[in-house]
Amino acid sequence: MPQTILITGASSGIGLASAQLFHQRGWNVIATMRTPESDTKLKELDPSRMLVTRLDLQDKTSINPAILSGIEKFTTIDVVLNNAGYGQNGIFEAMTPEQIQAQFDVNVFGVMDVIRAILPIFARTNVEGSLIKFALEGFTEALSYELASQNIFVKSVVPHGGVTGNNFVARFMRDAAVDSTLTSYDAFLAKTATSYKNMVAAAAVSSEDVAELIYAAATDGSDKLRYFIGDDKRGFLKARYESKNDDEYIAYMRSFFK
Repeated sequence: MPQTILITGASSGIGLASAQLFHQRGWNVIATMRTPESDTKLKELDPSRMLVTRLDLQDKTSINPAILSGIEKFTTIDVVLNNAGYGQNGIFEAMTPEQIQAQFDVNVFGVMDVIRAILPIFARTNVEGSLIKFALEGFTEALSYELASQNIFVKSVVPHGGVTGNNFVARFMRDAAVDSTLTSYDAFLAKTATSYKNMVAAAAVSSEDVAELIYAAATDGSDKLRYFIGDDKRGFLKARYESKNDDEYIAYMRSFFK
């Protein structure tokens, strides 16, 4: 029997590329998104192994129906890819509480709600499940320790240096938090804007590249936690994992924003 993966945020970018790749490799795919009626690509694939359904991380009532519809069609779920999320551009002081709450509802609490809903499914069906997630480093690592005891493996796929072929950048720039009265940040914002534009212009990793790494993480049979992909020209990852101490790491990172 084919294995089944549930993917959040499958309407575009990495989520869409992952849904297409897993389907191509013979998996059953539960492709979830906020507006499934707008999908024009996944519904063209073999419907016996593809289910496109609604799941909006800001609407908790949509999570269980999406999972249950997938179980009804495919009997079980083996892997969950928590892909849905977005970036927020702007300094903290310019962001409204509503903007911050909305992002946490999607990127943090939404992920937790999906995991909370799927764990009983893994337990009930005796599945050796996998949860694949982007970022949320502290929560991901802590969760990996406790769920390993249940034969559920948590994996964090971390793209860095910019990814092409997704809507992340467009939304990141469109929803920027701006306050023209906060002039003391002007120099900082100019420097970070230049750095970000250079990163986006140099992005060489595609959504399809990330999808391939996600597939490898889902199928390598290991308990490896972190998978990195991207160009570390700025040395952020090297600094994070190879610095002699925390002070050295913080000094290196601050040098980019002075």
